[in-house]
Amino acid sequence: MKFKVADYAGFCFGVQRAMDMAWEELETMNKNEVYSLGPLIHNKQAVKVYEDKGLKVVDNLDKVNQKSKVIIRSHGVSKDIYSSAVDKNLKVIDATCPFVKKIQDIANEYYDKGYKIIIVGDKFHPEVVGINGWCDNEAIIIKNIEDLSGIPRNYKKYCVVAQTTINLNMYQEISKKLKNILEDVIVHNTICLATRDRQKSASELSKEVDCMIVIGGKHSSNTQKLVKICEENVETYHIETVDDLDANNINTYSCVGITAGASTPSWIIEDVIKFIKNI
Repeated sequence: MKFKVADYAGFCFGVQRAMDMAWEELETMNKNEVYSLGPLIHNKQAVKVYEDKGLKVVDNLDKVNQKSKVIIRSHGVSKDIYSSAVDKNLKVIDATCPFVKKIQDIANEYYDKGYKIIIVGDKFHPEVVGINGWCDNEAIIIKNIEDLSGIPRNYKKYCVVAQTTINLNMYQEISKKLKNILEDVIVHNTICLATRDRQKSASELSKEVDCMIVIGGKHSSNTQKLVKICEENVETYHIETVDDLDANNINTYSCVGITAGASTPSWIIEDVIKFIKNI
């Protein structure tokens, strides 16, 4: 059996940066507790390693003790979270991905200029929730082409941004249609380079192999996008760890492709590679 690993797989820059910042805080913490506002990344195996190190994961600031440190994860948060942290006398460790921060700044800037913000993405995803919080939670949020029919036309000007992990081709199609139906619209391509690289390399690899293994958290948006892209070309298995693989199934293929979402640690990828080699 042969196997190929996608050119771009695993931790992206933003995730690696957040994980490194969090680990540094845990290494140097004394009496002050270190909290994460939500799981650092959408990978429960990696998050558990940090929890074992002492990180406390909470879903709101009310559960954080005063004078503690709180880590803002790579997905980012809404503007009011920073104000609340100051009110509680917390030290904020801002690990927001620079690509996400750029979107927040765009949303905030154009909202202040009187634009109606349109976010293309999953309204329940923490990144999108955070971006919406930089335009007073008044953004129009659409997830797919079908949602375009519900776009209100009663605003003078619009500014469009995208969740960093959405499918590039879909965003381009949505952007084109928005320009056709809205008179004054500015479109920003805010899909991050890491996402584009992973999607492109996964698509190319899936055309060269007999099956694809996509490694990543079940709740990871960018991993789910990789699964959908690969499924268009070949039989695809979405797994979180090597324990989800069945050797009898994989053994039926002569060439296996492997890729991983941006929140997948290298050690989990290596476990899968060892598994394939043993077969």
